[in-house]
Amino acid sequence: MAHTLNSISLQWASGDNTSHAVWLSERAIKSPKAVAEVDDTLTADQAYRLAMDGTAMVWRSDFQNAKNLLQALSRRLDKKTDRKKGKAADVGLAQQFHLHRQTQAQRARILNAVLIPLEGDYQIDLRRAPDASVAFNEAWGKASFKARALVSLREIMGLIGAHEWRKKGVEIPALGTAPNNRIHPFYGVYSPVRGEYIDLVQKTPLPQLADLPNAVIVEIGAGTGVLSALLAKRVSGRVTGTELDDRALACARFNLQNLGMADRVDLIQCDMFPDLQADLVVCNPPWLPAKPSAAIERAIYDENSHMLKSFLSGLKVHLKPGAEGWLILSDLAEHLQLRTRSELEQWIAAAGLTVLGRTDVRPVHGKAFDATDPLHQARVKEVTSLWRLA
Repeated sequence: MAHTLNSISLQWASGDNTSHAVWLSERAIKSPKAVAEVDDTLTADQAYRLAMDGTAMVWRSDFQNAKNLLQALSRRLDKKTDRKKGKAADVGLAQQFHLHRQTQAQRARILNAVLIPLEGDYQIDLRRAPDASVAFNEAWGKASFKARALVSLREIMGLIGAHEWRKKGVEIPALGTAPNNRIHPFYGVYSPVRGEYIDLVQKTPLPQLADLPNAVIVEIGAGTGVLSALLAKRVSGRVTGTELDDRALACARFNLQNLGMADRVDLIQCDMFPDLQADLVVCNPPWLPAKPSAAIERAIYDENSHMLKSFLSGLKVHLKPGAEGWLILSDLAEHLQLRTRSELEQWIAAAGLTVLGRTDVRPVHGKAFDATDPLHQARVKEVTSLWRLA
């Protein structure tokens, strides 16, 4: 699945003239109702009011001061969120989740209102601006606009941050010793920072058939390629990873090549299952049944549990006799009252599957212990499980 950029022509008053530019975004940001040119004389309060009214601001001064303005807007939004927390505690967990997502969307709308001008080669046309052209090219490919473009400063910072993550990589102890155990996530591909699901795949005993030299192992939704790489280390047979998203497919190929495992894993671009039967099929679908608001959120949100249901309903016909399917799933959706355990068990049974066993682990990431997190009441109860299905 290729990523797409929203590109809309904008115009605004610049002194006695009218300026024009193409507005670029990959985050499904709605086109601003109005555009104003601003500089260092704009206060944070004025910027907040403009953003609340739907006016985007084309920044025409020092780049570092634009970052300072964005931080000031963020602090104002934090205070506003803190004032709402008491009211949110009075409603159910599902409603808290939806209110949290509404707050996130409102926050994004305000912070995305600060726009930065770019030249045709992704050069930022401001004083003290970084050269972010490499980050842009990694995420968006070669610049397709001829003249000037505008990009949200928040989105630019996300691109730069993703570039740094890609350079540094994420250490995965299960893949071996440093420095040859790093996964390098690409922009828009979910980073394997939650290690508990990796530990589950590493420690769960392989089914007997999957441990044979001619075994066929499949991972559905390869992402960065981390689980495909781990499975290739554990088994003597070949691994097939499937992935629909173009960017994730390129990311997985890079990581497997970098880890020296490209000859052990075949990557196929397809939606869900390849056309074969396997001795072990592994899937780690998005854990929350909600609609993603942008392409980058598809690794987190699975609208109507579509991928989860597709995996369960298609698993039986893609398993050899005596084979297993491994479903890796957090129960956070259950604690948020977005899905029940009974529903999950009914889907498993309806697919003609049997639960052979389940291994549970508590998360160890920071949010699980952050009492200020809006979803802490649910996160503190969360368990991630590997379901062995046959």
